[in-house]
Amino acid sequence: MQTKTKNNHIGRKISRIRELRGMKQETLAEELGISQQAVSNIENSEKVDDAKLEEVAKALGVTKEGIQQFNEESIFNYFNSFHDSSAFNTHCTFNPLDKLMDAHEENKKLYERLVQAEKDKVAYLEQLLKKK
Repeated sequence: MQTKTKNNHIGRKISRIRELRGMKQETLAEELGISQQAVSNIENSEKVDDAKLEEVAKALGVTKEGIQQFNEESIFNYFNSFHDSSAFNTHCTFNPLDKLMDAHEENKKLYERLVQAEKDKVAYLEQLLKKK
């Protein structure tokens, strides 16, 4: 016997998008101005009215169509495409050690300026004490 899964359960799609965005139900509820229980009810609903779906989409930073057409398999295919070396250039255009040494030199200069500022402050305070 074959069990057909429901791919158009809007509530599950909302829940999964929320989880992928690292958002808790409480946070989404706060964004929507509703209770956490109301968010739970939305996520358990197979269908959500268009107006509420628009609000949820805006709070999640996606479009209503993005929620309706969300497919977890396509997300995995998208992320798996990053393993394809032809997808982007992996050649580094600079020497990371040079960048590290530049940062070290900059820190050294900043430290020397800080030390000089402290020396100037001490000299000024000593000068004030001599005047008294």
